[in-house]
This record gives sequence, C-alpha cells and structure tokens, in this order.
Amino acid sequence: MTGTRSYEFSRYLVGKGHHVTMITSGVANNEFPVPPAKDSADFDADGIKVVSIAAAYNNPQVGTGMGGWQRMLKFYQFTWLAARIGKQLAKPDVVFATHTPLTVGLAGTALAHHFNVPFVFEVRDLWPEALVNVGALKNPLAIWWLRRMASRIYGAAGHIVALSPGMKAGIVRTGVPAEKVTTIPNASDLDLFRPDLDGSGSRARLGLGDRFAAVYFGAMGMANGLEYVIDAARILRERGSNHIVLVLHGDGGRRLELEKMAREHSPTNVVFSDLVPDKAEVAHIVAGCNVCMTIYRAAKEHTWSPNKMFDALAAGRPVLINVPGWLGETIENNNCGKSLDPHQPEALADVLEELSAKPELCREMGKNARALAEREFSREKLAGRLEDTLLKAIGG
Repeated sequence: MTGTRSYEFSRYLVGKGHHVTMITSGVANNEFPVPPAKDSADFDADGIKVVSIAAAYNNPQVGTGMGGWQRMLKFYQFTWLAARIGKQLAKPDVVFATHTPLTVGLAGTALAHHFNVPFVFEVRDLWPEALVNVGALKNPLAIWWLRRMASRIYGAAGHIVALSPGMKAGIVRTGVPAEKVTTIPNASDLDLFRPDLDGSGSRARLGLGDRFAAVYFGAMGMANGLEYVIDAARILRERGSNHIVLVLHGDGGRRLELEKMAREHSPTNVVFSDLVPDKAEVAHIVAGCNVCMTIYRAAKEHTWSPNKMFDALAAGRPVLINVPGWLGETIENNNCGKSLDPHQPEALADVLEELSAKPELCREMGKNARALAEREFSREKLAGRLEDTLLKAIGG
C-alpha cells in the first residue's frame, strides 16, 4: 500500500483554485504508464497535471528488497530525469519537493533555481538519522555524504515542512531556524476509513472466524521490525490464547522471511493478507479487525509520521503502537490505544489479551480514536496549513 498524501493535498489545492503539476514515478506500480520510447507521459488526474517519468522505484514488491546502492542509483535516476523534464514545463510560482528519498530535494533545488522561484521542501523522514537509527545505514562515508546533502537542501529551501515534532527538532539541530520549519503531520482519511464500514466480507475471506483480530497494514521491510508481531503471536500461542489472531497486510523485502518465521513459531494465529487493488479494500480489511498495530523496529529515536496510524484512528480502532515519543504520547494522552515497549513483544501479547477480554474498553478507545482523527488530523485542516505555507513562501 502506498501513501496518498501528495495526491490528496494536491486535490485540495486544485479545489481552492490553484494549478498543480506533479512530477512522479508512479509508473512503478503501472498506474501511470510511460510509452517505451519516451522518458515521461502527461495526463490529468482530478485536475492535477501529472508528469509520470520513467524512473520507477516505489514498488513495495521490489523497492524494499533492493540493496542500498541499487536504491541510490534509482534515486539519482529519478532526480536527474525530474530536473531535466521539469525545466521543460511552464514556470511555476513555487517549487514544492517532498521526500523520501532525500535526493528529491536536489531536483527541487535545481528547478527552483532554474525558474527563480521559492523552494519549499517537505521532510517525511530524517535522512540519514532514520536510516542509522534502525541499522539500515552504517557506512561512515555514506552518512557524511547524506548529512552534507541534507544541509545543502535545507539551506536552499525558503521554507521546510516537517511531518512530526521530532523531525522539526532534528532539522533545527542542523542549524535551521525554528521559524523556517512548519509541522504538518499526515492526515487521517476520514471518508475512506470509517467506524461504520462493513468489514465482514474481508473478515470471512481471511478466515478470521470469531477471533479477536489485530491488523498491521503497510510495508514489510527492515525498518518495520515485524518480527515483534511474530514473537507476540508465538507468546500468545504458548499461553493458549488461540482466540486472538494477528493479521499482517502488505508486502516488502522481509515478507517471505516473516512468513517462514510464522510457520515455524505460530502457524495458526498469524494471517498474511496479500496486496489488494485499492485503498478502499484496505479500509474494509481494517473494518474487519478489532484493533490496529503501528509497529517499527526498536531504535534510539523515532520521528516518523506513519500513514497507517492516522488511518487507524479514522477507522475508529484502538491503536497499539511500539514507537515512543510523540506518536506513543498522542495515543496514550487521548486514551485511544496503548503505547508498548518496542523491546518487549510480550507487551503486545498482554494488551491483546486485555482488550479481547474487555470489549467495552475496546469500543471506548475506538470512539476516542475517531474523535482525535476528526479533531486534529482531518485532511482539510492539514492541507489548508500547507496552502498557507506555500502562499507565504511566494509572498502571500
């Protein structure tokens, strides 16, 4: 499943009368086909002019399984093509680049310089810190190079958007003035994910029966650390809590390994759900489960703003999250789930047993989750904040 932040925010801007051109490598999932003889293809999507370039990477079945150098080559391929093709487009009022990967900022910098217009850079993850924290990047030269690149891009940007308070703090630590950074977290899809959605069809298809179901939906790569869920399932099986089932929906470089672990340690209470045609079906899968899990590999510092957590809130499901910091605090402070120790999978097993035995508590947390999504994370509210940021960047 891929995030839709850029599309949804662009659609909001178009609805407000702005003209939006989006350069993307959506060809990765064959959504935006590029003719074999061309580097790019243009088309209209709900009023957004989409320029799809032949530099695909973001395919969850391929991307998360690539080696580091393979990914970097793909990143630079996209950056080079985006800058070259972007210079052939009509002059914009502002250039907005959103990463990951960090190299997208190089294309944004080049286009803003070419057109002599303001540049706004959106940080969806701190590079290289996020990669270092989860052990995905250890090469000192690569770390130095990415830090140098980040500083250059931050300096070139007239304004920066960060997806979490932790990201903003990380950017400010590099020497960027705090007033140059605006925090705009991911939004909850309040229309697609709803408490009243009928998930019985998905529940039957997955063979969940009348068991208490916890679902994770998203990527299955190294950073996601889903071994934590498999270990919790094993603990539940050893305790005899066979009325609880854990659903893992998505794909990525670690899925096959996770399936093998599940077969060996917890073959009956872990269900793997394959990718589905659209996000609407994901919403039905979530509706067919009782709670949602937001899981990441234990790290020194987490600054993420994961789509899956905000959509889980919109669905009106309690959120079980093993990420400390602002995410865990948000869930705990609003009584819409539980924050778990990322080093203790038995904590997940304990909470699942508690919530399965207390349906009233589960329903109360679900109501609080939906209320939080409507109050703090509605798409219109956050897209409006981005609109204000872009207008200020171009002088009103």
